[in-house]
Amino acid sequence: MINRSLPVNKLRDAWVEINLGNLEYNINSIKEKIKENLPKNAEMPKLLATIKADGYGHGSLMCAPILTACGVETFGVASVDEGLELRSNKITAPILVLGAVPIWAFESAAKNDITVSIFNEEHLEAAKILYDRTKMKLKAHIKIDTGMNRIGIPHNIAADFIKKVQNTDYIDLRGVFTHFADVESDKVLAFQKENFKKVIDSIDRKNLIIHCQNSLGAFIDPGLKCDMIRLGIILYGLSPLTEGVECGISLPKLKPVMGLKGRITNIHTMEKGEGVSYGWAYVADNKTRVATIPIGYADGVSRNLSNKIKAGLNGKKIKQIGRITMDQMMFDITDVEEAKVGDIITLLGEDEDNYYSIDTWAKILNTINYELTCRLKVRLPRIYVR
Repeated sequence: MINRSLPVNKLRDAWVEINLGNLEYNINSIKEKIKENLPKNAEMPKLLATIKADGYGHGSLMCAPILTACGVETFGVASVDEGLELRSNKITAPILVLGAVPIWAFESAAKNDITVSIFNEEHLEAAKILYDRTKMKLKAHIKIDTGMNRIGIPHNIAADFIKKVQNTDYIDLRGVFTHFADVESDKVLAFQKENFKKVIDSIDRKNLIIHCQNSLGAFIDPGLKCDMIRLGIILYGLSPLTEGVECGISLPKLKPVMGLKGRITNIHTMEKGEGVSYGWAYVADNKTRVATIPIGYADGVSRNLSNKIKAGLNGKKIKQIGRITMDQMMFDITDVEEAKVGDIITLLGEDEDNYYSIDTWAKILNTINYELTCRLKVRLPRIYVR
């Protein structure tokens, strides 16, 4: 077991548990599924692991070496700062900033061998000024907006922009990419694929890495040969599929990487008719044994989950009761007679024969699992296990 040193609140009876063995299992399972879907004798595309937002809350610095050992060649981040953190911790693999980079950060990116996304004339002007002053060429991928309407050079002028960049002597152009807005919608996907294909078919793609597939898109045919696939939430054992949507995409077998646990800090008995926590949002129908753990909404567990979730204790399901407070929450452990202070309550992950999924929380909150894993990083230490 590895306990990575963190700057805040290491000495807590609450933690996020990251199973690196499951991370390894997932990437190998994903690779096998991708190979199954490839045409006969087709070359396996490069893999980019998206480890932005501290690896979706899983810890980018601990996940990166595992992913590298399993064949991942490039890492995707959201900002130059995230790339610099990887570089300062001896991560030497190519790093691509998938989001917009302010032009004043171009020099830091170039100095630290971090590739940026470019998509407008301002980027070209800034790259030229940098080269004229320092003789450093900015490594770049061109982002094309094919219908996401977020960032990117519009697809109808993208080909000319790409050719212009290819003819410069101050940018080291490494790739061209787009981002699909909705792989589960045939209509939206077809619209974006066609827009991207028109651009790619009209440029010289020699020495360029072409990529458009993300976690879900990895298992579809984009209609053109892509050189790299960007893997995100699926690496961490969570499905990118929208619940209830039938899109005919078969995912590989996955194992969730993240768990959330806390030790009982107090046990007491609440009498019938008494309430628990702020506002007495839960009132006991009978004498109730109550356990408290030191996890609250400041740790990323939404207050809106109050009285709606279950957890595991000694292999038994227990109900969370009362409003979740900033630093603590309570559970009804009446049926777990042997429970004592110091016992572990599992909010997410495996507890003997039961599994508690963050997807359940996402459904209650009408959001996605991505958002919730990213929340669980404010002040909870990470414990890494195999």
